[in-house]
Amino acid sequence: MTVTAPGAVSPTGPAPERSPGMPVGRASAVWILLAGVLGLAAAAALTVEKIELLIDPDYVPSCSLNPVLSCGSVMITPQASAFGFPNSLIGIVAFTVVVVTGVLALARVELPRWYWSGLAVGTLLGAAFVHWLIFQSMYRIGALCPYCMVVWAVVIPLLVVVASIALQPQQRGAVARVVHTWRWSLVALWFTALLLLILVRFWYYWSTLL
Repeated sequence: MTVTAPGAVSPTGPAPERSPGMPVGRASAVWILLAGVLGLAAAAALTVEKIELLIDPDYVPSCSLNPVLSCGSVMITPQASAFGFPNSLIGIVAFTVVVVTGVLALARVELPRWYWSGLAVGTLLGAAFVHWLIFQSMYRIGALCPYCMVVWAVVIPLLVVVASIALQPQQRGAVARVVHTWRWSLVALWFTALLLLILVRFWYYWSTLL
């Protein structure tokens, strides 16, 4: 009689279950990469201008265009170094992560759900910080930094795209459904409101250009 040996049992037990990857559409991947590149370029330019200003206090930054659009007026304020170092350094680190994420997403690498959730939370915190800076620039400093405005312009759409990806498995939920359905309408409303606030706040200057 032939006896069949039992199958070998792995000494380490069953393999741990891996977190499933999240598929990302090509359009979303391209936008994440584009937002990361634009944000990183703006943060790097701000850092270079800040270094030049530290070297020569009389240096006029290339983004100081007029009394309202003036990087120099913003960079010398305490708000420009909210954590004790230039805010642009935070942007360099954060947008580098976004660029890498965009490259991986474009290469069809399915990152786990926890990664997208963490990126969404990080982007939300970044958006909150950006809105604080917007308020400070408009109503405390009284000047706008063009490079900073590039960062403003990419953070909100980036938040919408990343949040849509992070909420994808829960699309049946009411909140996720609203965010996904109205995401670009919310972005359009945000841009419209911001442009109106800038127009009203600095109308005393814009009116002189008419």
